[in-house]
Amino acid sequence: MMNTFEYAGMDTLLAGSFRAAIYCRLSKDDDLDGTSASIENQRDMLEKFCEKQGWEVTAVYQDDGFTGLNMERPDLKRMLKAIERKQINLVITKDLSRLGRNYLQTGQLIEDFFPRNGVRYIAMNDGIDTMRDNNDIAPFKNILNEMYSKDISKKVHSSYVLKAQKGQFTGCLAPFGYRKDPEDRNRLLVDEETAPVVRLIFGYALDGHGPNYIRRRLEEGKHPCPTWWNRKRGHRNIRTKWEKKDPENGRYVWDFSVIKEILMNPVYTGAIASQKTEYRFKIGTIRDKKPEDWIVVEGTHEPLIDKKSFSIVQEKLKSRQRPGKSGEINLFAGLIKCGECGKALTIRTTHEKFPKRIFSCKTYNAYGKQHCTQHRVEFDTLYSLVLNKIRVCAAAALTDSEAVADQLTNTCEAQQKGQREAMERTLAKDGERIDVLEKMVLRLYEDMVAGRITEENFNLLLEKTQKEQAELKAKVEEGRKRLADEIRLAVDARQWVESIQEYQDITELDAPTLNRLIKEIVVHETINSDKTRHISIEIHFNLKPIPEVEQVTG
Repeated sequence: MMNTFEYAGMDTLLAGSFRAAIYCRLSKDDDLDGTSASIENQRDMLEKFCEKQGWEVTAVYQDDGFTGLNMERPDLKRMLKAIERKQINLVITKDLSRLGRNYLQTGQLIEDFFPRNGVRYIAMNDGIDTMRDNNDIAPFKNILNEMYSKDISKKVHSSYVLKAQKGQFTGCLAPFGYRKDPEDRNRLLVDEETAPVVRLIFGYALDGHGPNYIRRRLEEGKHPCPTWWNRKRGHRNIRTKWEKKDPENGRYVWDFSVIKEILMNPVYTGAIASQKTEYRFKIGTIRDKKPEDWIVVEGTHEPLIDKKSFSIVQEKLKSRQRPGKSGEINLFAGLIKCGECGKALTIRTTHEKFPKRIFSCKTYNAYGKQHCTQHRVEFDTLYSLVLNKIRVCAAAALTDSEAVADQLTNTCEAQQKGQREAMERTLAKDGERIDVLEKMVLRLYEDMVAGRITEENFNLLLEKTQKEQAELKAKVEEGRKRLADEIRLAVDARQWVESIQEYQDITELDAPTLNRLIKEIVVHETINSDKTRHISIEIHFNLKPIPEVEQVTG
C-alpha cells in the first residue's frame, strides 16, 4: 500500500505557482519487479499525482539504464540545468532511491542545491517533502539506499568472479570474431563472417607489421570495423566518428586501439580472460589490472589462432620499434634483444667517420654501464650474419632433410629430458596445492557465516586464494601442454625443414621474411680484462627455438 499524501490548505492556494518536474530512473542494480518499477509506471504514477494536486508538469526527465550511484545521468543533468535557469521549482520522484543511491551526492541535492535554487522536493512513496517538517528520516534513507546498492554490487561481483573461474563469458558483446551461443549465453562460438578478419589481422602481425600498418590494409581491403558489425546485428546503435564524417566509407576505418586490443586478447587462443579491471563501489573502474592478475581459463571455445603464434605476436608488440627520424624501417624491429637484461636493442645512426647504423642495449642507453653493457652490433654485420645463416640452414635442409630434422628432434629431446622430469614433479605438487586451496575456500566461507571472520577479511583472503588458484591452474595447464608437445617434436622439426628449404637462394632480407623465420635474436656481450669486447649472437628460428650462435669480436 503506497504512502502517498493528500495536499490541502496552503498547498492548494499555492498550486498555481509550482512548475513541477517529474524525474524517473531505472537501472540494472535495482532488484525490483520489472512491471511496477518500469519507467512508464513511474511516470504514470507521478503524472496522476501531480494532476490530483493541480500542479503543472513542466517536464518529465527519465534515465533508463543508469545507476543511481553517481550523477553521470544525462536527464538528471538536464533537469539540474533547468533548475538553475529557474524553469523548475518542484521536483517529484517515486521514492528517494530514484533520485540517487549515493547518500553524499543525494544529500547534497536535498540539503543544499534544491533549497539554494528555491526548489521543493517530494519523494512520494517515502513520505519526504522538503516544504514540511517531516524529513528527519531522509538522511537515513539515503544511507540505507547506498548500503542496499553496495550489497547488490558485492553479490554481482562475486557472481562474475565465480563465472570467470568456470571459464564462462560474461561480457555484453562477444569479442570480434565470435558470437554468443544462442543456447548458452556464457559460451562463445566462432562467427564465420568476422573470424577471417581476425585471422587476417594476426597474419599481418606475424609478418612483423604493427597496428597502424594493419589498419591501412583493412581499410584498403574494405573490411568493416567491429562497430559496424555490432550495429548491423542490432547490438548497439553507435557510429564511429569516421562513419559520422563519411557514412559510405567510414565503416572501413579501424581504430588503432581496437586492432591492438584484438592482438593482445587471449580469447583468440580459446581462453576466457576475465577480471581485467579493478573496480571500486561508487567509483567504477579505476585502473586496468596487469595480465598476470587476470583470471584466465584455457580451452573454453574454439581458437582462431594457435598459442605459439599468439605468443610470437605478443613479443613483437612489446619490443616493436618505430621508424627512425630519417624514415627508414628497422627490419629487425621486435626481434633483437639483450641477452643480459632482456630489453630490446634499439637502432641509431652514428657519425664517427661516416654514417653507420648500430644496435645498442636500451637499458645501457637509458641508465649507463652500471646497469648493463652496450651490446653494440652494427646493422650491416647483423644483416649479413642472419642472411648467411638462413641460406646455410636452407642448403642443409635440401641436402639431407631427414638428417636435419632428426638432429633438431634429438637436440630438443636432450634439452628437455631434465626439464620434463622436473615438470612432472611440479605438476603433481601444484595439483595437490589446488585441492588444498579449494578446501580453504569452503572453510573461509564457513568461518564468515559463523562470524569467526569479518566479511572484509573474508573478501581479502578469498581474493588472494582465488588469485593463487588461477595462477596454479594456468601453470598446470601450460605444463601439461608442454609435456604433450613432446609428441609433436618430430612433426614440427619436419615442418621447419620444409619451410626453410625455399630460402637457399635468398639474396635480401625483408621484414615479412624475418618475422616468418626468426623468433628472436639474442645478443650477449663479455668484456675481457684487456677491454676486448666479445659479442655472441643467438638466432632462434620460429618453429623450433634452437639457437644458432654466431661470434663477433669487438
